[in-house]
Amino acid sequence: MLLLVLTTLMWSGNAVASKLAVGHVSPMVIVFLRWMIVAGLMSLIAWRELVASWDAIRPHLVSIALMAAFGFSGFNGLFYLAAHNTTAVNIGILQGSIPMIVVVGAYFLFGVRVTLVQFLGILLTLLGVFLVASQGSWQVLLNLQINPGDALMLVAALFYAGYTLALRNRPKVPALAFFAVMAFVAALVSLPMLAVEYSQETLVWPTVQGWLVIFYIALCPSFLAQIFFMRGVEMIGPNRAGVFVNLVPVFSAAMAIILLGEEFALYHGAALALVLGGIWIAEKFAWEKRLKKVEA
Repeated sequence: MLLLVLTTLMWSGNAVASKLAVGHVSPMVIVFLRWMIVAGLMSLIAWRELVASWDAIRPHLVSIALMAAFGFSGFNGLFYLAAHNTTAVNIGILQGSIPMIVVVGAYFLFGVRVTLVQFLGILLTLLGVFLVASQGSWQVLLNLQINPGDALMLVAALFYAGYTLALRNRPKVPALAFFAVMAFVAALVSLPMLAVEYSQETLVWPTVQGWLVIFYIALCPSFLAQIFFMRGVEMIGPNRAGVFVNLVPVFSAAMAIILLGEEFALYHGAALALVLGGIWIAEKFAWEKRLKKVEA
């Protein structure tokens, strides 16, 4: 449990880091350097597993590349771009919608049945997302005046949900070897994104603060959190471990207020309650259903 709480704290810190990076390093530079550092670290600790599993990995390189492009490079790029136009509080809450997007995607892609209670949870979560995107004003939604940063974060959430769904059919290789390949591919995929940023003359090489942010992002949310999460899942199981992910929007909002001094409006509280309430309803029902099957 301690490992999983630390994992969600590090993931939540990514939202704060994205705001601290603004003006000190550009988004695509963060993405490129982040995954280069992680790839270097993974080459040190997972090279034996990578060499041993290469024959099993090689036939799946295209699918792995797509997963890395959308789930790592694409998600991260939009995540850091969003920080230029929205708050860390908003980023954290909108990131909390990912579990429900995964439920919807599993229904359409794999035919995983959605119960009435889960559907209610999805509706509550979506209502929370709309509340954040509209800044608590229905007039904003009616006039289609959604903050560009919030819109980018929603697209990023869709990317990561797609990556999560793709994990269902990932190659049956050791987790560290798989993550190492993903990190290498993510670094390569970020090169064209870096080139676009350079061509648009928006590339900003890191200042001292920028480097500190990059090292935090590379070492904590990208490297340690992934290893902690994998170990936590091994120790208590995926079902119990998955519930801890719901702490991310809570920690993100708290850290943004404490560390960045961001305002926490009434609509943020309502949205947070809706997002977490929707996830709780869906998770609680699914957990009770699993327990009944075990008892039977």
